[in-house]
Amino acid sequence: MRRVRALYVAGVCALALAAQAQHVSNPRASYVDVAARRAELASNRDARTAQAISSLAECTNLPVVAAPVGRMIIPPHYISGSHGPVNPEEAKVTRVYSAYERRVTAGMNQWLVTGSRDEAQCAQQQIDVWARGGALLDYDPKESRQAWFQVEWTLSATATSESVLMNEASLDAAMLQRDIAWMDQVAHRTVEFDKASDEVNNHHYWRGLAATATGVISSDDGLFRWGTGVYRQAVDAIDAHGAFPLEMARHERAIHYQSFALQPLLPIAQFAERQGVDLYGYRSKSGRGIGDAVNFLGAALANPEIVKAYASEPQLIDSSDSDFFSFAEFYSHHCDSGSMPPAILKGLERPTFATRVGGSTTVIDGYVPPAK
Repeated sequence: MRRVRALYVAGVCALALAAQAQHVSNPRASYVDVAARRAELASNRDARTAQAISSLAECTNLPVVAAPVGRMIIPPHYISGSHGPVNPEEAKVTRVYSAYERRVTAGMNQWLVTGSRDEAQCAQQQIDVWARGGALLDYDPKESRQAWFQVEWTLSATATSESVLMNEASLDAAMLQRDIAWMDQVAHRTVEFDKASDEVNNHHYWRGLAATATGVISSDDGLFRWGTGVYRQAVDAIDAHGAFPLEMARHERAIHYQSFALQPLLPIAQFAERQGVDLYGYRSKSGRGIGDAVNFLGAALANPEIVKAYASEPQLIDSSDSDFFSFAEFYSHHCDSGSMPPAILKGLERPTFATRVGGSTTVIDGYVPPAK
């Protein structure tokens, strides 16, 4: 762990000079071009995208989710350690966060498709309930690491959604300012905990997304630079085969965590690109890029035996989960579809959905197969 921490510090120092040139040039530039995407959705002829649109929930039909009150104490996700049986007690406590994320992303997704002011205002008002309630601030990772993890996910869901919603002109300006200030406070708190820790696995990446998205909407250059630096650190960690070594250490869930690590990284690259920073083209000193990690995941899905070089256990592959291929929607626009691993393309035959990155990723920036 001491060596990992040393590498982390070295990576931060090496990136400091380059980061100084990065800043938020347009706080309304979401991780997709909102106007262009709405036009694409209006003329959509892709069956999978149509299926995703038809399955969208409506914020206005979902109940208001009150802000949690009191100290955030959440049971660990696993009963013991970082793998094995899942702890059923965690889900009982996190239902409120899931309901909140679902309502906010529902309003954002509906607004993106239809331009409904009611849906945008519903989502913003839901965010405001939690902002005024001071949610996501009363916790300490030393007391509850799972609470820390929940903050990074719920903040990612909120800030990515806000990056789209804030393009609706009818939103109350004072409310918007208050809510973004709250997100900025939440982001700085979780980043400060990160800086004091040795954790550089997928949770570090999720905090990177939370910081990047929040940095954009709040014009907080410090958060933005830190978040894009996390992306570079992640790419620097990719090994000769394309694996994230710390995710491969997750035993029977190694393949799951390879995918889970990609989920926040691709949206970071999207946000950066919209601010004129090319992370898709970033390569480590050994020449590897994010595409190597995608290709390794595709190869592992096609032949899980290759993961035995890292984990001897039979793999629990949850590729039927709606979020498993969500990263690939964004990635598909930055590679030749012919070069996408067949297992990844197969996964994109059905809609993808992940509230942590904004809800329906098929609606937000979906892959459309080339015309035959």
